[in-house]
Amino acid sequence: MPEESIEHIDFDELNKKAISKPLVEHIYTADPSAHVFNGKIYIYPSHDVDAGEAFDDLGSHFAMEDYHVISMTDPDAEAKDHGVALHVKDVSWAEKQMWAPDAAEKNGKYYLFFPAKDHNGIFKIGVALSDSPTGPFIAEAHPIKESFSIDPAVFKDDDDYYYMYFGGIWGGQLQRWRTGKFNNKEEESPTAHLPPDNEPALCAKVAKLRDDLLEFAEAPKDVVIIDENGNRLLQGDTQRRFFEASWLHKYKGKYYFSYSTGDTHFICYAIADNPYGPFKYGGRILNPVVGWTSHHSIVEFKGNWYLFYHDSSLSKGVTHLRNIKVTQLLHDENGYIRTIEPYGGIKAQS
Repeated sequence: MPEESIEHIDFDELNKKAISKPLVEHIYTADPSAHVFNGKIYIYPSHDVDAGEAFDDLGSHFAMEDYHVISMTDPDAEAKDHGVALHVKDVSWAEKQMWAPDAAEKNGKYYLFFPAKDHNGIFKIGVALSDSPTGPFIAEAHPIKESFSIDPAVFKDDDDYYYMYFGGIWGGQLQRWRTGKFNNKEEESPTAHLPPDNEPALCAKVAKLRDDLLEFAEAPKDVVIIDENGNRLLQGDTQRRFFEASWLHKYKGKYYFSYSTGDTHFICYAIADNPYGPFKYGGRILNPVVGWTSHHSIVEFKGNWYLFYHDSSLSKGVTHLRNIKVTQLLHDENGYIRTIEPYGGIKAQS
């Protein structure tokens, strides 16, 4: 939600009406990627810190430098923090900004996928390995070849192929890669390289991973989202177009690509018959939360589906100091997802 509307919120009342509470309160956490490993829920969030950076549209104030792993025996259980799983100082190629991560498991090995800025200020995506879902993780010496931008999300399909979805505009730099290589012009505005509003929207990217999950097996492709008429969503369609925070889940044979619309603060979704799409826009999953960002994951646990998300209620609206939450997610009889109001009918924005 916009910063200017924070002062109008009664946080005591808002938190009373909230449909869920922060999972942990001793640290600030965001961007929760949840997975079920060995019958237990593991959450891989960002770890927010107040580094004193000035607020800007490039996200400089999001100065996270490490990752913690949170576990839960079920969605109603107490969340346990397993401590630091990976720190930027232990990643040789990375300089700063350890943004939203994800994780995967294969053959008893656990993989942490994460974006960070390299020493040239360019976001790349790295991978780190562990024998335990809680880490510690040991990072590979180099980022994934041909990786760029932010917000990796790794989906394992029923045929045991793994796919990475990634990308984010504005501070996530996706717009700087429109020509296939990084545009290093030094415009201050994060919107300088975006398409005009009447052109097709920038897309998230998807690439199948190599068998060892350490590299792409193919060049990344566009994750195209289409409207009810089969037309690509336009850049100016800010209520529906992709901004950041990719996620993929599979329900009754259909592939659900979900994402944040960024500056309009919705979590939306689109549906396809295969992991590459095109994905037809389906609707909204989550209405705006307190705090500018919205980022999520969707996971099944013992026959029920859950949405992990964040807001800034714990910090009373400080954009870069967030807290992770969970609530149940419902698909209707036609496979559409019911929209969730995070504060029980009270709107986050005024």
